[in-house]
Amino acid sequence: MKLTTRGSVAAAFMACMATAVTITPAAAGTSVPVDLPLENLERVLPIEAPELRTGVPVPVAGAPDGTRYVTGRMLPKRTLPSVPFTAELPETAVELPVKDPLGEGSLGALRAVSKTSDLGLSSPGASLGAPVSAPRSDLRGRLVPVLPQVAPITPVLQGTPAAALLMD
Repeated sequence: MKLTTRGSVAAAFMACMATAVTITPAAAGTSVPVDLPLENLERVLPIEAPELRTGVPVPVAGAPDGTRYVTGRMLPKRTLPSVPFTAELPETAVELPVKDPLGEGSLGALRAVSKTSDLGLSSPGASLGAPVSAPRSDLRGRLVPVLPQVAPITPVLQGTPAAALLMD
């Protein structure tokens, strides 16, 4: 391998490592911060644009609920288990400057702030029944075809969001 080829491979590797180091802190948290630019509203509306800071929750998967074997069933309960996720609903802040309608000054800023709260999520799952019955003694151990049963497990979303409206 030539020296120039080694140098370009090393430079590409270092660039990838530098990118990974800068991305890792944002991806390591349970939410990604987002600042929304609303300055273009000032061109359309005759008001000063509000500031909006929020974040996007990043769900982290947990261990799925295991299947449970029940006596008398050929397939276990929770054949398709639901997977729990945890996330953090980040703080959201909207700040709108309020002008004095009688004069040139400003009355302050109207702020709406929601606090950070934890979220609990769970994916849907299902319990499935077998298309045949268990061996029956009255039929000398033969299996009987039956309609398979499906019991869906509903998804769950839990959280306690809270917000406040403040005037500075």
